[in-house]
Amino acid sequence: MHREIPVSELQINPMTLIAKEWMLITAGDDKNGYNTMTASWGHLGSIWGHSGGLPTSVIFVRPQRYTKEFVDREPLYTLCFFPEEYKKALGYLGSHSGRDGDKVAAVGLTPVFADGYTYFAEASLVMVCRKLYRAPVVEEGFLDKALMEDCYPNKDFHDLYVGEIIRVLKK
Repeated sequence: MHREIPVSELQINPMTLIAKEWMLITAGDDKNGYNTMTASWGHLGSIWGHSGGLPTSVIFVRPQRYTKEFVDREPLYTLCFFPEEYKKALGYLGSHSGRDGDKVAAVGLTPVFADGYTYFAEASLVMVCRKLYRAPVVEEGFLDKALMEDCYPNKDFHDLYVGEIIRVLKK
């Protein structure tokens, strides 16, 4: 069972949490459908707002990802983080498309439908985010061209989304 905690009580290492342990980005709900994808790129921090800034997440979604349709359509998205034993499931969810079947059922995760968003019962940590900003990553922005050549050989640049973290649920 998850309990809500203030975002100010989070004690995490985002470098490990995102880059090493990975996360699921999920958008949609039980009424209009949802999709999820695994990500190992992203940021957690503070930007905009007054009195220290808003608690925010930054996610990156490529144009060909099915999940992008849901992130674009919905005002909210969730970030779900899991214990180590779910790493194989996250690998599957990151390498299979929801267009081709129910990949969530295939790995045995349990969707939890809340007020306009979806998360997973097995997640140890959930961040509910309200979209604030979207912008495409553009070729002209790369000061280090080797990064662009390494990460975007097909020029399929991500869209970047900034979301305010409005709820944190912890097991």
